[in-house]
Amino acid sequence: MDSILTPVLVLICWTLIMWIWMYATRIPAMQKAGINAAKMTEKSEMDVLPKEVRRIADNYNHLHEQPVIFYALIFYASAAGAATQLMIYAAWTYVILRIAHSLIQALWNFIPVRFLVFVLSSLTLFVIAGICVGAAIGS
Repeated sequence: MDSILTPVLVLICWTLIMWIWMYATRIPAMQKAGINAAKMTEKSEMDVLPKEVRRIADNYNHLHEQPVIFYALIFYASAAGAATQLMIYAAWTYVILRIAHSLIQALWNFIPVRFLVFVLSSLTLFVIAGICVGAAIGS
């Protein structure tokens, strides 16, 4: 758990869990709605699915947006030798906040709370970036 790369592995595994959850809910909902994926021509055809199903898919997509910056920063920190204990704590904080964001969006989706968690994870990402910049300047 002291490796800077372990939080990356956890977030990747979480993304795969969300992927399974997405299809476990989406496929039955599509069947119930009579949507034939082979005949779909636009994503908007999925708008008839229940919002609970769409929220899970939306979160899966979100896990391929901002976390990409996290992955790049953590791999930079690992390669550049900037993986301090503070960096490891910040990486775990980011991962925990992203998992919390997923659960809030998928299960409850109260936007003010979800946004607060997003802001906190974003600020954590800025801290990680700052540590990387500081390591680059100091070397």
